[in-house]
Amino acid sequence: MEGKQQQQPPQREPGPGELKVPGAAGGEPCSEGKDAGADAPGRPLGPTPSQSRFQVDLVAEAPRKANGEVDAAGKGSEEAKGRFRVNFVDPSAGDESPSEPGAGGSSEGANVSFQNGGDTVLSEGSLHSGGHHHYYYDTHTNTYYLRTFGHNTMDAVPRIDHYRHTAADLGEKLIRPSLAELHDELDKEPFEDGYANGEEGTPAGDAAATYTPDSKGIVKFGWIKGVLVRCMLNIWGVMLFIRLSWIVGQAGIGLSVVVIAMATVVTTITGLSTSAIATNGFVRGGGAYYLISRSLGPEFGGAIGLIFAFANAVAVAMYVVGFAETVVELLKENGTLMIDEMNDIRIIGAITVVILLGISVAGMEWEAKAQIVLLVILILAIGDFVIGTFIPLDSKKAKGFFGYKAEIFMENFGPDFRNEETFFSVFAIFFPAATGILAGANISGDLADPQSAIPKGTLLAILITTLVYMGIAVSVGSCVVRDATGNINNTIITELTNCTTAACKLNYDFSSCQKECHYGLMNNFQVMSMVSGFAPLISAGIFSATLSSALASLVSAPKIFQALCKDNIYPGFQMFAKGYGKNNEPLRGYLLTFLIALGFILIAELNVIAPIISNFFLASYALINFSVFHASLAKSPGWRPAFKYYNMWISLVGAILCCIVMFVINWWAALLTYVIVLGLYIYVTYKKPDVNWGSSTQALTYLNALQHSIRLSGVEDHVKNFRPQCLIMTGAPNARPALLHLVHAFTKNVGLMICGHVHMGPRRQAMKELSTDLAKYQRWLIKNKMKAFYAPVHAEDLRDGGQYLMQAAGLGRMRPNTLVVGFKKNWRQSDMRDVETYINLFHDAFDIQYGVVVIRLKEGLDISHLQGQELLSSQEKSPCSKDVIVKVDYSKKSETDTSVAFVPSSSERTPALHKEEDEDGKTPTQPLLKKDSKSPSSPLNLADQRLLDASSQFQKKQGKSNIDVWWLFDDGGLTLLIPYLITTKKKWKECKIRVFIGGKINRIDHDRRAMATLLSKFRIDFSDIMVLGDINTKPKKENIAAFEEMIEPFRLHEDDKEQELADKMKEDEPWRITDNELELYKTKTYRQIRLNELLKEHSSTANVIVMSLPVARKGAVSSALYMAWLEALSKDLPPILLVRGNHQSVLTFYS
Repeated sequence: MEGKQQQQPPQREPGPGELKVPGAAGGEPCSEGKDAGADAPGRPLGPTPSQSRFQVDLVAEAPRKANGEVDAAGKGSEEAKGRFRVNFVDPSAGDESPSEPGAGGSSEGANVSFQNGGDTVLSEGSLHSGGHHHYYYDTHTNTYYLRTFGHNTMDAVPRIDHYRHTAADLGEKLIRPSLAELHDELDKEPFEDGYANGEEGTPAGDAAATYTPDSKGIVKFGWIKGVLVRCMLNIWGVMLFIRLSWIVGQAGIGLSVVVIAMATVVTTITGLSTSAIATNGFVRGGGAYYLISRSLGPEFGGAIGLIFAFANAVAVAMYVVGFAETVVELLKENGTLMIDEMNDIRIIGAITVVILLGISVAGMEWEAKAQIVLLVILILAIGDFVIGTFIPLDSKKAKGFFGYKAEIFMENFGPDFRNEETFFSVFAIFFPAATGILAGANISGDLADPQSAIPKGTLLAILITTLVYMGIAVSVGSCVVRDATGNINNTIITELTNCTTAACKLNYDFSSCQKECHYGLMNNFQVMSMVSGFAPLISAGIFSATLSSALASLVSAPKIFQALCKDNIYPGFQMFAKGYGKNNEPLRGYLLTFLIALGFILIAELNVIAPIISNFFLASYALINFSVFHASLAKSPGWRPAFKYYNMWISLVGAILCCIVMFVINWWAALLTYVIVLGLYIYVTYKKPDVNWGSSTQALTYLNALQHSIRLSGVEDHVKNFRPQCLIMTGAPNARPALLHLVHAFTKNVGLMICGHVHMGPRRQAMKELSTDLAKYQRWLIKNKMKAFYAPVHAEDLRDGGQYLMQAAGLGRMRPNTLVVGFKKNWRQSDMRDVETYINLFHDAFDIQYGVVVIRLKEGLDISHLQGQELLSSQEKSPCSKDVIVKVDYSKKSETDTSVAFVPSSSERTPALHKEEDEDGKTPTQPLLKKDSKSPSSPLNLADQRLLDASSQFQKKQGKSNIDVWWLFDDGGLTLLIPYLITTKKKWKECKIRVFIGGKINRIDHDRRAMATLLSKFRIDFSDIMVLGDINTKPKKENIAAFEEMIEPFRLHEDDKEQELADKMKEDEPWRITDNELELYKTKTYRQIRLNELLKEHSSTANVIVMSLPVARKGAVSSALYMAWLEALSKDLPPILLVRGNHQSVLTFYS
């Protein structure tokens, strides 16, 4: 008993929100049975039963599997005793809701259900209802051990299912509880539909089990059958039997070994790189394409995938023609040619490729069996040759074969290049024999464990094949002389004293070979057949080598092509992504590969094609090596290969060697390969496939940006390098396109542009919107080619939000220095507290040493109400039926035109926002935001139509017109710099700058000359300078009257009220205009009205007006008066920018 007690963990009283279950802490049965749910001690008083809740099932003692679901604690694990499983329960089922059969709970155990006063509630954001049936909450399968934590918690223990991508081959995807579920208050948010997963009454465990794919009948290979055998067969080609002896003859034994070693260095480095990439995460089908695309991104991956698949398809033709040539040689020897040599090759090649296609289509299992048979034949052929070298027959001596002799070894050790051959030409002929190392990696999808199989199989295959190549090169060089007549009568009877050749020393005189011989290493390609013990076995070896390589290529090409098509990088090839049967065989790809191979077999001109194929393979090797270097250079935390024997610099050397070897083999084929890869790279970059694989290119981009930002922050600002870095208060960026495009005209490729968006309203709602909006609008900006960032914040009001953004937006030296806002067009109809907030933004900006730009279009800027209307019709058809029902008051919305979106609460959000959010949540690889439908549901009124036209006016080419700069006050030069920057852009380059300045009537010429001198020193082109001598003239009476009428509702009229009442009113409504203030600033008021008259007179035809912004003294000028000044100054004009720099120089004439 003592022992039993010791096993039990210490019991503790439940804390608030926890549930004490009798008998649960030990392993003893629960005594209270089903009543536990009703009367559980310490049960919290939670919300009403209508809200969501979850149920805890005590699982039976014996570890058991529920409905094919793998036991959460692992097979046969002792830990299954006395544990909890949490199930979310349908609240409509009442208080007592025993677990449904198959939900993973045991029916004998006590069913304890409690409402959610416990640890959690699910938030909307983590519900994946509607189409997301392959994500499951961990709560129904995961085990929570009482002995570990002492109480039930919703926190999930670490397990692999949380890290899966989808419910793919490996098992179900589980979702760990989100932070919101563990952290948010409980009583805020019921489920949308009462089900945790949107599973309509189906226990989630059953649902998960149905998505586990049927694993019976799927063929997966181990490292020997899948990788080693394939690589060895692919590397040992026809070269081994037909060309190796000739290479030894030309280069000698020494240099032949060097040639083989050089080829091996390249392939070994590539093998190490392949192993590193293959062990850095789960490898799917697609071989070299998959490795390169997931490492370097879709641009390189897409380019290599296409040419690598094509190279494999053509390689089938190359190997089959090699086979057919050997067969035709045999037919010729026996005098049984069918038509003539060329056509016989075509006929035999076509028949062979059809048979190979049949083997491939029959399935991978058959293909693997065929490969093993071929490997056995190949090894027998090599053994046959080795045995043959030890049995020198007299009949073979005349043909140059004497057995192992030191004299022959010495003579053949050095090179003897003939017929213009060189070391590199011999290397180029041999190198294709070393390729084929990716044969195993190319069927990565069919390997049981590609992470261990690819490194082991590939590297061992390289080692074995290299040793065999070197062994055969040395042995054939030690047995056979370079030249032999084949004539038995050439034996030397009398002893010669001045022998120089090895043959002479061995009593054979082959001196007549100076002219022409048909035997020996140099002249006879069939030396290995001649040496071997049983010649037909060598022919069988040649057949085996060619057919196995052809078969491997015939399988590789469709698999790579299928993986490429599945990623939809080239949309035209989408039809080839479809797989058939349990192994997902790419039958369409097989057919395409067959047709390409057949086409090249019928051409039968392989001397031209062979170097191109070698170069295609080498290009992919180079990129695999470069991938490893690049990933290591990017220092991404995700680059953690399990295979440790690689080095980034060796991989770089490998990549460079591959590129050099390409030129050594064939310079024009290398250039052609580069051109094709570059062309495909440019095409894919241009098409921008919407995929995100976390490539090292992304990681390196981040690293470069980080390093440059840090380096930049160590550099002091200099006036020559000043750039307008703008914080634009756009609200949702797509709500005010005109504002965005105009600012983009002077910040694109020049300065920083941040779109600020202040979310107001309930904090919890706003926080959820912040995260969805951030991804959505940043993508919207990229899609619309805006070089800008989106920065949302949550704040109590607009002023706080503006302050947060101005203080915290940006990074290091890349911080905004200019605040850009749209003009608040409807200020007279708005709540004056909003106007006060708006004007305070300017004061805050000046306090933080920002420049300020106010942009006004007479039609207005905000088009968000139009976007909502356009999307109403499509909203009805959209599948998101669970959206909050929306009520939009357009009449009110259309008036609101401040530069900052007052974000409505969730019940008022426009359908546009809802629809975009819903679509955005679907999948990370879906296309960017949908374009707004062109035909609105109801015709727009004239004002709205004008607004829509005005909103796109800065996207068009501006033509020959003027940008009028009214540089009345010196603010450091920002008023002049902005129009100059605008004219440097393509759409604006035909516009001319006209400069207007204030001056005295008697000094107009002098002022003009002074300004012209200043502008020429600043190197700013202008078409005209106008000096306005009549700025201080009193404005027209009707304009003054109109101004007074405009400000009348906002005046305090303190002279007509009692002092105390007036003071209280001013305190409650600080924006009101006092009589004193109006009198004090009368001159300034008249100036604004007069300037508007002058603007209408001189600049009514300008494309854009840039003018100095009047500054109001903080605390002295009321918001209403300042707003009235801006209104009076800028009304009824072309687009106008009111600009005020921070009074520090932004222009200089010093070099």
